Amino acid sequence: MSDRLPVALQAYRLFSAAAMPFTPLLLAQRLRRGKEHRLRVGERRGESRMERPAGPLVWLHGASVGELMSVLPLIERISAREVNMLVTSGTVTSGGLAEQRLPPGVIHQFVPLDVPRFVRRFLGHWQPDLALFVESDLWPNMVIETSRRGVPMVLVNGRLSENSFHRWTHLPAAIVNLLKRFDLCMARTPGDAERLGALGAPSIVTTGNLKLDVPPPPANAQRLHELQTAVGQRPVMAGASTHAGEEDMIVGVHRRLRTNFPGLLTVIAPRHPERGSEIAVYAQANGLNVALRSRGELPRRDTDIYVADTVGELGLLYRLAPVVFMGGSLVPHGGQNPIEPAKLGAAILHGPHVWNFAEIYGALDQAHGAEIIGDGERLAAAFAAMLAQPALRNSVAAAARTTVDRLGGALERTLHALDPYLMQLQLHRRTENA
Repeated sequence: MSDRLPVALQAYRLFSAAAMPFTPLLLAQRLRRGKEHRLRVGERRGESRMERPAGPLVWLHGASVGELMSVLPLIERISAREVNMLVTSGTVTSGGLAEQRLPPGVIHQFVPLDVPRFVRRFLGHWQPDLALFVESDLWPNMVIETSRRGVPMVLVNGRLSENSFHRWTHLPAAIVNLLKRFDLCMARTPGDAERLGALGAPSIVTTGNLKLDVPPPPANAQRLHELQTAVGQRPVMAGASTHAGEEDMIVGVHRRLRTNFPGLLTVIAPRHPERGSEIAVYAQANGLNVALRSRGELPRRDTDIYVADTVGELGLLYRLAPVVFMGGSLVPHGGQNPIEPAKLGAAILHGPHVWNFAEIYGALDQAHGAEIIGDGERLAAAFAAMLAQPALRNSVAAAARTTVDRLGGALERTLHALDPYLMQLQLHRRTENA
């Protein structure tokens, strides 16, 4: 394709290049807010203390924890084919997850800021032979510079919501230019495929949602036993991956239900763990006793709210709580992943704002494997019904597990589509070693 850029992309590149002198201020501010890793800030400028491994290298980029979680089985399968892998992400929490869950030998780096010089420095050091972008995190400079190096690019688990689609239609030439640089776009759903095609993606295949094939999140057996022992026979309800505004509702629900459910314990796992102290202060201001997991605390007998403000421990929460509200859905965020609690036998509640997982929530609701609620009052009623009626709770949980099992298979379809690229890299590696 012609490498002449549309005006919008030319303007973006000029602006991002001009902004480079201000990036130290941006990174310093993010450091103060806990949004950067203090010892690895250089990676955000495309710098690295690690050497590139010899031989072909597959680079996979996922923006945050959710994207990284969805492709862990894919990373494991590619790595098992003795192909070097570099994984990048953009958040501190995703870096912590990478440290815990990536297979041995797979390298993690924080993705550089989308400044032309930083991106070129990153690509010049790592020299990837194949680039896999997860879902929808397509930074223009990253895509353009990777394309200009002749690196094949594939969109994996491609997602394009209706809202994003309509935003991009205001800059049609820009998105067409970016998408046409991809050799292949693998879409999660037929709807995603249709929208990607309408915006100019030249080669599209619908592979399904990789998140449906992710194994249930693990749980450290000793920590789970400690939590279960501390909780005992108390009734437990939970809010997982919650956002600002939702914790207030959950605290209010706890205050309403604690009389009817003596000893009630409410666990809140915020989507951004650094908000744990803020949630604790709010709950205490409402007369509730709070314990924070980030401080190494376990729920005491008098603990009302247990704030699970740690990274990578949702597996504990879903095994502990029989009913879970999935956050990001009572506020207009798009909803958080319901697949993990479904696989671990929790009954799921969610709000109406679930466009990030519309197909899955739609299937769960239709199968009565989840319940949609519209506000704090309905949330209280739904929690009460689930806690009071074990048969109802078990029925909802069983329907959820059956539904997510039925929708699986994306991992094998994705690997099949990637086979030609990976076989070429493996052949190149054998030729080098001959």
